[in-house]
Amino acid sequence: MKEVKPTPKPPKKPLIFYYIVAMIVVMLLNALLFPSMLERQVTEVSYSEFLDMVDQGEVDQVALDESDGMLVFISGEGRDARYYKTGIWPDDGQRLLNQLRSDPDIEFSSEIPTQANPLLSAIITWVLPILFFIVIGEVLSRWMVKKMGGKMPTMGNAMSFGKADAKIYVEAQTGKTFDDVAGQDEAKESLMEVVDFLHEPDKYAAIGARCPKGVLLVGPPGTGKTLLAKAVAGEAKVPFFSISGSEFVEMFVGMGAAKVRDLFKQAGEKAPCIVFIDEIDTIGKKRDGGGIGGNDEREQTLNQLLAEMDGFDSSRGVVLLAATNRPESLDPALTRPGRFDRRVPVELPDLKGREAILRVHAKDVKMDESADFAAIARATSGASGAELANIINEAALRAVRLGRRLVTQADLEESVETVIAGAQRKNAVLSPQEKKIVAYHEIGHALVAAKQTDSAPVTKITIVPRTSGALGYTMQVDQDQRNLMSRAEIQSKIATFTGGRAAEELIFGPDHITSGASNDIEQATKLARAMITRFGMTQEFDMVALETVQNQYLGGDTSLTCSAETAARVDEQVVAVVKEAHQKALKLLRENQGKLRELAEYLLEKETITGEEFMAILNREA
Repeated sequence: MKEVKPTPKPPKKPLIFYYIVAMIVVMLLNALLFPSMLERQVTEVSYSEFLDMVDQGEVDQVALDESDGMLVFISGEGRDARYYKTGIWPDDGQRLLNQLRSDPDIEFSSEIPTQANPLLSAIITWVLPILFFIVIGEVLSRWMVKKMGGKMPTMGNAMSFGKADAKIYVEAQTGKTFDDVAGQDEAKESLMEVVDFLHEPDKYAAIGARCPKGVLLVGPPGTGKTLLAKAVAGEAKVPFFSISGSEFVEMFVGMGAAKVRDLFKQAGEKAPCIVFIDEIDTIGKKRDGGGIGGNDEREQTLNQLLAEMDGFDSSRGVVLLAATNRPESLDPALTRPGRFDRRVPVELPDLKGREAILRVHAKDVKMDESADFAAIARATSGASGAELANIINEAALRAVRLGRRLVTQADLEESVETVIAGAQRKNAVLSPQEKKIVAYHEIGHALVAAKQTDSAPVTKITIVPRTSGALGYTMQVDQDQRNLMSRAEIQSKIATFTGGRAAEELIFGPDHITSGASNDIEQATKLARAMITRFGMTQEFDMVALETVQNQYLGGDTSLTCSAETAARVDEQVVAVVKEAHQKALKLLRENQGKLRELAEYLLEKETITGEEFMAILNREA
């Protein structure tokens, strides 16, 4: 898909160019209209010369400049007038006054202007100060534009209020298609009908079927909702309008609604086409009357969107696609049939989908033949498409960093750890005692997991610190895709979480346990609480939901929906479950204390061991 860009207009000349032209014109007018005025100068003469000029009748007008005690006089008239000034001889003022009075050709004035050019006076008094401030404003505005990355509100922008800033894409050879989307087969199948309708609308009209007005894509971040929308437009070969919900939100009331009107107007002119609104929950939240009088800007924008969706005819081929991570927050009037007729879940990919996504992103990367995408897919359970793409890119960067021309399996495995736990902290220095504690902690996790039948196999153990803050970790990978967890599996997982602390207690004593188990404690408590409040895995509460999940696609925050007394009993049950798992871990480690010490010493020496090495030592006869 290629974005349509407007034809660039020739750049305008800077304002300073027009300022210079205006100044040249003013100077030319001044020189042509008032040429004599430009030559006016006040010449200072001696007192004796002044008296001689009076005697010869060359003085026509006289004035006294009281500020400096000098006489200013004019000799001649009109264009031939010359300006002079002279000092007054001491004690000669009365005689001079009588002499000047006796001459009928000499005129007395209170003041003789020495600069009589009105144009120059106007320029100096008004034009130059205004130009000065305009130039300063121009310089400041250019500086602000540079600081703001080339974006500055102007009068042109002010006239574009109410215009939708949607990016318009048209068909191109580089456009996205369904071949670029992997791991979302069900979503592609649901959207294929939209593509088919845009290709052959008459086939559907003949039977009386109509295309869905709106299709809502819901799912966690990074699963490919925007990519799917672009792929629909690429397959249908129609224009594609893309805009974010936040672009409708304006400071001025009514501007968002105006943008919605303009967007649907443009879409109607280019039908058949697809309009895609990303993060629609920005403008589509439930109306609760929270605004002033229930009529705030966001609500007006939503009302206009509802009206436009009712108003346009889907038979013309205008299809509205929208994406959100928070479908539960959308207004019911927006998600009802007739507006968004179809909801398409875009969930996290399964094992097969992860492998397909890895292969799609590896098409443009030079991979070694030994690369095993299936193994990487098994190690990345719960990863989104964006995270898988990042894993491929991190592997390519590592290969370049190590001077290789191909990406190997080792690069892929290290990139998985980089994305999950962070990069290695090569400059982190642990004391021998701390390394020993971390080694026993990680072997405690691995040993408890290996001695339980309902745990995933251990694939890697390391005590190399990572940038995420972990001083070490134990990786477990299921061989197959797991969608359900039994009560026994959850209890085994909680016991594995407590294995690290149990090993510290067993080897170093209860008084020397460390804070390294803080994340394990958090995970074990969270899982135990879910067993009781959401999964109904206790006899006391049976199949009663005691908490609800909010924002399931954005972390899944939970909130209790029970009385304070019941919440207290829930806490007691959580403590009992975790304590039981902790005692189970201690029992397993005591029974295998010799292997615990042997494996910890081996890990201290190697720092990183594989699951095969771990199991070989564990199964070896003493």
